[in-house]
Amino acid sequence: MEPMTNDDPVLDAIGPRLRELRRQRGLTLSGLSADTGISVSTLSRLESGGRKPTLELLLALGRAYQVPLDELVGMPEQGDPRVHGKPVQLHGRTLIPLNHRPGGLRAYKMLLPAHDPERDQASHEGYEWMYVLSGQVRLRLADLDFIMKEGEVAEFDTHTPHWFGSAGGAPAELLTLFGPQGERMHVRARPRSRKADS
Repeated sequence: MEPMTNDDPVLDAIGPRLRELRRQRGLTLSGLSADTGISVSTLSRLESGGRKPTLELLLALGRAYQVPLDELVGMPEQGDPRVHGKPVQLHGRTLIPLNHRPGGLRAYKMLLPAHDPERDQASHEGYEWMYVLSGQVRLRLADLDFIMKEGEVAEFDTHTPHWFGSAGGAPAELLTLFGPQGERMHVRARPRSRKADS
């Protein structure tokens, strides 16, 4: 059985990076030792790879060099930050995911068709925020009924029965944000009939 090694390319690259930073700044080991309180022998072993750096040592060196810790240890560059979400069709609407974070808020761009059939109001756990990008959106929130125009924002607790769709016979686009609880199965709530109120 071969012995286990603790080779880590990120850790292995720290020593040469520390030496290069010190040389770029024209510091000697003794000068850096005076600035950081780290012994000359420890600094020398860090730069040669004879000692693995601890967080405490790296923080002291980061302060001395005035560089963030991730730059000091040479963390790999951030990957492609773009979200490549595939549009989803739901009840004639198009939802385009704008993030891929597991848990937390979910963000979507939503395209509502010109003739978005009205459905029963629904309620579920969560909190929703919507921003109208273009067109008009009708929002029914329990007994309230609104027409939202471009640039208008609404936010509401989704325990309140609600429905929204395009208004004015034209398509609409909006941004929506809601938590993962909003993805649970909807509990349907029928709007009260006007006759019952009479």
